[in-house]
Amino acid sequence: MRKEKSAGRWALGGVLSTLVIALLPGFALSQEGGAGEVTFTRDIAPLFQQNCEACHQPGQIGPMSLITYDQVRPWAPMIREKVITQEMPPYHYDTNIGIQELKEDKRLSPEEIATIVAWVDQGAPMGDPADMPPPVAWPDPAEWKFAEMFGQPDLIVPAKPIDIPAAGQDLWWEPLVEVPLAEDRWLKAIEVKPSVPGRRVVHHANTTLYLPGVDGELEGQGGRYTEYASGKLGEIIPDGAGRLLPANSFVRWSIHIFPNGEAIEGEVTELGFWFHPEGYEPQYVQDLANYRMDGDLDIPPHGTAMVTGYHSWDHPVRIDSFQPHMHLRGVASSLEIFYPETGEREVVSMISNWNAEWQLSHIYEDHVAPLVPAGAVMVVTQWYDNTVDNPHNPDPDVWVYRGSRTGDEMSHSWIAVTHLDQEGYERIKAEREAMTPVAQAGGDG
Repeated sequence: MRKEKSAGRWALGGVLSTLVIALLPGFALSQEGGAGEVTFTRDIAPLFQQNCEACHQPGQIGPMSLITYDQVRPWAPMIREKVITQEMPPYHYDTNIGIQELKEDKRLSPEEIATIVAWVDQGAPMGDPADMPPPVAWPDPAEWKFAEMFGQPDLIVPAKPIDIPAAGQDLWWEPLVEVPLAEDRWLKAIEVKPSVPGRRVVHHANTTLYLPGVDGELEGQGGRYTEYASGKLGEIIPDGAGRLLPANSFVRWSIHIFPNGEAIEGEVTELGFWFHPEGYEPQYVQDLANYRMDGDLDIPPHGTAMVTGYHSWDHPVRIDSFQPHMHLRGVASSLEIFYPETGEREVVSMISNWNAEWQLSHIYEDHVAPLVPAGAVMVVTQWYDNTVDNPHNPDPDVWVYRGSRTGDEMSHSWIAVTHLDQEGYERIKAEREAMTPVAQAGGDG
């Protein structure tokens, strides 16, 4: 993994320039004329099928369909702008810092961005219709995302239905729902799924485990099943690890809803579980926890802020995923590891172009997921911009404080951690060191 100086030294004003510099090699392809004529049917349609159509099709969250040439052509100038700034596809993660091998990574390469830019600059020609690839047979938008990988969920726990008005303030829907499970099961994957219209208004949905206490009263266990947010795939527990779904448990839903102009009757958000076979016993337990930032988060009008959180363990761990959470003034987040014995500070992940509309979980490929020795410190930093320079800022003239409303701010990250023992830590480390150089490319964890 690439070593960098502390992300805390980053200046917010340098974020966009760093992004442009990262893309320059790709743009050289079109500027030097090496790309030749670029057409929709031959060059652009395959890129859109792979990276855009999943959202930009009827019934999905994208505001327009981008399947046919006639649908795409009017949006060509906007598409050019969105891919240059890496706002689309909406996977906000720096391309030149930290671990780059991520599961379900939707980023375009610099070469792919250059191809789209060249196509628009050439007048967005259609090309030969015979070059058009066959249409993709996309699944029903109401289908589970994990169905293609794991089949249908083994268990579905729906929230109670709620009617959502067309207009109004933030809503929180927090029903307690029993999990119909008679025996403990180890989980392989977890996904939260609002209805198709509900995806436009469900800001996030937390699902927390509750169990009966000694007196029979239900008690929260502190852990999350998952934290749904726009664009998030779900939770995939790595091989050898596991999360336990206890029998006779309950789900406390906490669904944050923001009306967007269209009333929805009977919205039901569902929680899907995929199980390992009966008798499966994981080597190690994984959990998903909320790691909070320290310090005040009081952002003055036309001001900025930075907060940092620290956490260490008395045993080695593997960090499996990183999901920052902020609201509209959030602009950047980093994950680092500090090694007290050497004084090194290693940047694991950096998101410099963060967008509150896409609260994504970055899942590391198994062979590069960060291995953290006992006593090392995980450092999470988040930056906020309450000025007119932040395009997502609804009002730079107000003070912004911590809170749950969309107009407030938050400062935490959802991080999945597998808890190892020293033997397991040394074994995984040795397995990685024995890998071929090609397999190791992208980080040594």
